[in-house]
Amino acid sequence: MTEDTLPRATKVLPAGQWNATEARDSVTLDFDDRHRRRRRYTGEGGTAFLLDLPEAVVLYDGDGLALEGGGTIAVRAAPEPLVEVTAGDRAHFARIAWHLGNRHLPAEIGADRILIRDDHVITAMLRGLGATLRAVQAPFNPEGGAYGEHNRQTGHHHGPQQPLHHGHDHDHHHDHSHDHGHGHHHH
Repeated sequence: MTEDTLPRATKVLPAGQWNATEARDSVTLDFDDRHRRRRRYTGEGGTAFLLDLPEAVVLYDGDGLALEGGGTIAVRAAPEPLVEVTAGDRAHFARIAWHLGNRHLPAEIGADRILIRDDHVITAMLRGLGATLRAVQAPFNPEGGAYGEHNRQTGHHHGPQQPLHHGHDHDHHHDHSHDHGHGHHHH
């Protein structure tokens, strides 16, 4: 089948707002494959379809993709290799979170842990800060603010879409330079 003849998924049905038991098929995707606008997918049951949305969005575990002409494809978040970051106390945890945020990294922030993708420069920095690190396999659902996504928990939209490794300039209002890794610097 060509893209022109594939069923098109043109609408995202948020998790909990559709009947998942009626899904025609399902796709299990890592974070990168759940952050798309247009892409061909094949479900676990063999249903080929074209995701064709007006703008790139993050698909969450439990979302449904409504197909033109009827039917829904269930989205599942695939476990992927991540690093779990924890700290000894709340103040230490807050400092670690600040350092990660200052690096503009995709991060999933929980009450007592932060999940990030493995990056040897960042993990060395975290070890130097006294963080406890552990390799884990888990679905990755980073905070949406850095990517321009609508935050489902707060209902807030965070501005225009930015790529994962954005290269824009902005001022942090301090007078020292620092490197954000991956060629991203501030002076």
